[in-house]
Amino acid sequence: MFARTSALVFAPQCGGQVRNMATLKDITIRLKSIKNIQKITKSMKMVAAAKYARAERQLKPARVYGNGALALYEKAEITAPEDKAAKHVIIGVSSDRGLCGAIHSNVAKAIKAQIAELTGSGKEVMVVNVGDKLRGILHRTHGKHIMLNCKEMGRKPPTFSDASIIATELLNSGYEFDQGSIIFNRFRSVISYRTEKKPLFSNETVANSEGMGIYDDIDADVLRNYQEFALVNILFFGMKESTTSEQSARMTAMDSASKNASEMIDKLTLTFNRTRQAVITKELIEIISGAAAL
Repeated sequence: MFARTSALVFAPQCGGQVRNMATLKDITIRLKSIKNIQKITKSMKMVAAAKYARAERQLKPARVYGNGALALYEKAEITAPEDKAAKHVIIGVSSDRGLCGAIHSNVAKAIKAQIAELTGSGKEVMVVNVGDKLRGILHRTHGKHIMLNCKEMGRKPPTFSDASIIATELLNSGYEFDQGSIIFNRFRSVISYRTEKKPLFSNETVANSEGMGIYDDIDADVLRNYQEFALVNILFFGMKESTTSEQSARMTAMDSASKNASEMIDKLTLTFNRTRQAVITKELIEIISGAAAL
């Protein structure tokens, strides 16, 4: 009984000393792991830089489409009447890929704030998620507001056909919205982007707007076709802006990760050298002490 009690008392103490002691082998394994991670982050930074350069070149013509579609709403001062704008749709643009900072969370935060504002005033709100990352953020807290989820975004550069498919799904969903908005990250520079919101209007809202009276009589079919085309243009514009912002943010994030890995490698190398020197000094002391004893 006494022997068993002694084993129980002293076993945890010995085990604790082994766990807390940083051996040379442990430091070597950790150094190798961080160096491998640094190689991966540097490679990802180079890939993101190449994709960013291509996305920035494709962004300039896409802005022409988006600004042209939004010009009519601004010049005609189209607004939805507060008493009739009961149904609202929000299109959030993100992607399926991560490791790019707060790109997706900023869009989700803006969507949550707008949902709270609109539902507080008694309006019905539905959300279209462009990108699986956005769906993952909003599904738990705002799942009842999600109407459509669009995946396979971010693996390849967005095209006008992708925007057309999303617009078609929205128009064929049966949800007759009065007013809407598209929320995306607008590219500003390599290290800067801003989350913006652009308006969307239904065909009926545009047709009944007072600002449209400055134009000649417009055929209903022509106006409907223009509205569908404008919706695709604005979607394409938002997707291109979001993609460029995402690639620049990923490039910046991978650069920061590589720098942090370098700092950790320097600290671990210093710790490794100190530990190795301590081991050598200890062995020398033991040899000298043994020789002196003889």
